[in-house]
Amino acid sequence: MSKFDEMITVVPRKTIFNDEAYQFDGFKSIQDEETKYIYETINQYETKRRGDMEEDPSYKQLISYCILENENDEVLVYERLTGGGEGRLHGLSSIGVGGHMNDVPGATNVEEVIRENAARELEEEVGLNKQDVENMELIGFINDDQNEVGKVHIGVVFKLKVDKESVEAIETDTLKINWVNQSELSHNENYETWSSLIIDGIYRRGE
Repeated sequence: MSKFDEMITVVPRKTIFNDEAYQFDGFKSIQDEETKYIYETINQYETKRRGDMEEDPSYKQLISYCILENENDEVLVYERLTGGGEGRLHGLSSIGVGGHMNDVPGATNVEEVIRENAARELEEEVGLNKQDVENMELIGFINDDQNEVGKVHIGVVFKLKVDKESVEAIETDTLKINWVNQSELSHNENYETWSSLIIDGIYRRGE
């Protein structure tokens, strides 16, 4: 099946941003009242064909985006290689492991849907199993309506503390991984937009 025929979870832009009243660009913590509203709207997700949604900014595609930190205060940074799925992001570095979300048959709530999707991506991309991701924490959302990729996606951002030795690039033709100290994250100027915004929103606050 073509990736464009994949059925993915989306939320109407009008719904998720409360008719633009809660629109934002950048990272927003789950502790913010507006962010809590956005989280509640995910309950109203629909499933639609990915190829149709890539060109339809009236919907926001839900993307899991998990930041991995290890015991040495390092953050996983990876480069998207040409074998990866999203051509518009090839050659750029990222601190978020994840991807599109699919419906989860039998799920009893939206929390289960987003966590199961995030866990699946972590297993497929960097080899983490269910036990490794048990302490995965939902920390907020990332949005950027200033470019064509960002207009049709919204990131559901998680943070996860992991054992460095448990992480590896499963598909070496799509990802090249590295660990970078938190204090040095901003030294790389080749990040995709979402990663740059999260670094500004989380890791530069303490500078």
